[in-house]
Amino acid sequence: MDKIVLHLFIAGRTVRAERAIATLRRICEHELANYECELKIVDVLAEPQQAEVRKILATPTLIKEMPPPVRRIIGDLGGDPRELLAALNLPPNP
Repeated sequence: MDKIVLHLFIAGRTVRAERAIATLRRICEHELANYECELKIVDVLAEPQQAEVRKILATPTLIKEMPPPVRRIIGDLGGDPRELLAALNLPPNP
């Protein structure tokens, strides 16, 4: 696996958005530490065209772009990191 590319779409700095950001950063730093992980955070209030192009209907929404297949998860991403990795079709840290 060359690179993991994640896009997180939020609507302002709400509690749910902050929780999703913290969860993803923690996962990138710990569970995906052996991989190159690119996390892009898009505030749809500041960049509404991105929400339209990506067909974002609810926030927070996480899109795993790379590696294929593309996956989408809606919500604050709380819970077990292993379950989130499995939903994203990503391997746990070896």
